[in-house]
Amino acid sequence: MPVSTGPLLTVVGVGADGRLDETAAALVRDAEVLLGGRRHLAAVPEVAGQRRLPWPSPLAEGLPELLDGLRGRRVVALASGDPMLSGVGTTLVRLLGAGGVRVLPAVSSPALARARMGWSAEESVVVTLVGRHEARLLREVAPGRRLLLLTSGPGTPAVVAGLLVDSGNPDAVVTLLGDLGSPEESRVTRTAREWVDVPPGEVPALHVLAVEIPAASIGWSSAWVAGLPDDVFEHDGQLTKRDLRASALARLRPAPGQHLWDVGAGAGSVGIEWLRAHPACRATAVEADPARAARIVRNAVRLGVPDLRVVEGRAPEALAGLDAPDAIFVGGGASRPGVLDVCLSALRPGGRLVVHGVTLETEQVLAEAFRARGGELTRIAVETARPVGTFTGWTPARTVTQWSLSL
Repeated sequence: MPVSTGPLLTVVGVGADGRLDETAAALVRDAEVLLGGRRHLAAVPEVAGQRRLPWPSPLAEGLPELLDGLRGRRVVALASGDPMLSGVGTTLVRLLGAGGVRVLPAVSSPALARARMGWSAEESVVVTLVGRHEARLLREVAPGRRLLLLTSGPGTPAVVAGLLVDSGNPDAVVTLLGDLGSPEESRVTRTAREWVDVPPGEVPALHVLAVEIPAASIGWSSAWVAGLPDDVFEHDGQLTKRDLRASALARLRPAPGQHLWDVGAGAGSVGIEWLRAHPACRATAVEADPARAARIVRNAVRLGVPDLRVVEGRAPEALAGLDAPDAIFVGGGASRPGVLDVCLSALRPGGRLVVHGVTLETEQVLAEAFRARGGELTRIAVETARPVGTFTGWTPARTVTQWSLSL
């Protein structure tokens, strides 16, 4: 929440060459206090009487106290390129509010990378790995896709290459653009397979990775429509199968920024596909079995959504204290006393609830909920063609009762 007592400050973007335009240079010279990373502070000329302070470490914990002590001063903060692109500008706006921060961006590293590669903004996507799990890039992998990866350090290219190889894209073309905009700018292009063993010592600390996925890629991670094949998930049989998953997600309606509870998550498939719908989606998987909870984490990383939060515990007790959901999927445990009541009371206005049951006991609970609250009650039977001797016949899966409700 914005802090109204913070100072009004200006954030100035600095290019890789350290140069500032006339307006930015004047602001830096006139500042009573100059904030920034040590590299940025050292790159601009000294000003007599000016106080220079490096960012506190850790930043999030130390920044409010630092800013509170600078109220009423002319404060300028230095940041790399565009301060609002995975930069400190975003952090400052969250703390002080948009009215408390003025931002003067320089050319961003993605803009420079697109210029070097000849890629338009419309045909490429920027994925930040700064302070994030590298597996986030896998959500964006698709045939012919062009990715610009903002990286965390010299070890990132080998990690990214390993993820691409493991996802079935060893021939993805990865171009490392080092020190963009500086006299030391460099460019190295290799396939993902060739980057795997490149040691960090051969990689410039400041770089962007430009990744081109082959048009003929057939990797399993290249679909955003609900209903990934069952075999891309590691599971012990406790999995919401493909057709049922697609039906549930159609009713859960993932939307950017919204939060899902996946209760009795099993292999985590519903929460994972919710997150794959949009990079701003959030999800919490609740699972009582420790082995399954660990398996959910592995599935989430492998399928490009490592930010899935996994809570080990049994509903309804494990639901206490979780961030309020916009949608809830209950794949197991709906017949436990209190589970549906807690879920219904937790939903935000406009929330959606989908519950699956395969036992008579759960079916009775859902039938009663339908009578009391309305919604949609559906029975879903899926049959798959399988060999029967020398012939082919239909093999039925367990029929599932689905109750869905929109508030």
